[in-house]
Amino acid sequence: MSSETTAPVRLTIDVWSDVMCPWCLIGWHQLQKGLALVAGEIEAEVRWRPFELNPDMPPEGEPQQAHVMRKYQRTQEQAAAGRVQMQRIAKDAGAVLAYTGTDGDDAPPAMMWNTFLAHKLLGLALDAGGPDVQTRLKLALFTAHFNERRNVSDPAVLLAIAEEAGLERAGCEAALADPAMSERVRAEEAHAWDLNISGVPAMLVSGKFLIPGAQEPEVCANALRRVVARGLHAPA
Repeated sequence: MSSETTAPVRLTIDVWSDVMCPWCLIGWHQLQKGLALVAGEIEAEVRWRPFELNPDMPPEGEPQQAHVMRKYQRTQEQAAAGRVQMQRIAKDAGAVLAYTGTDGDDAPPAMMWNTFLAHKLLGLALDAGGPDVQTRLKLALFTAHFNERRNVSDPAVLLAIAEEAGLERAGCEAALADPAMSERVRAEEAHAWDLNISGVPAMLVSGKFLIPGAQEPEVCANALRRVVARGLHAPA
């Protein structure tokens, strides 16, 4: 009697996300847990797509707390309470949002930055190294922003992070200056709006099924199983 094993179904997941977005980092961890629940059934290739939460952010940035209070019309107490709740959810998901500098260091201020250049480098990373390299850069950018509080709108900082992630500096410098890469980022951002994506994270499975927000792992797993069961993963 012979036994046959069925190969896992392969899906693509395009994740619209912003480096400034803590829920995007939480959502990544939740997705990874969801994929672990379907291990052996489903495998996914994750590609990151650009979304700017604050496309008009000036070069000097804005203090995080002041930004939250201004944008969402919250009091200082409400903003602080929201941070506590988000930190709790992040901890449960396995995401670290706090500054993790060396003990004794004065923590740099938590800031919000313009992320357009970061999205250009993420586009290059996908082209040059594929989804795995792009994800490595994306996670490095999350770490730089949330845990190290580096200015990820600064080209010099971005180039250093990209090199740390294994990308060649010359190619990154060219991408930052490339008008065609700028047009690509804008086009992918516009595509998000065409898909009625107005907040992130937003995960588009096989180009057909949208998972909005940082969902629980079970929700992610069940959504992926529905895509397969309905045949939505098959090429059109």
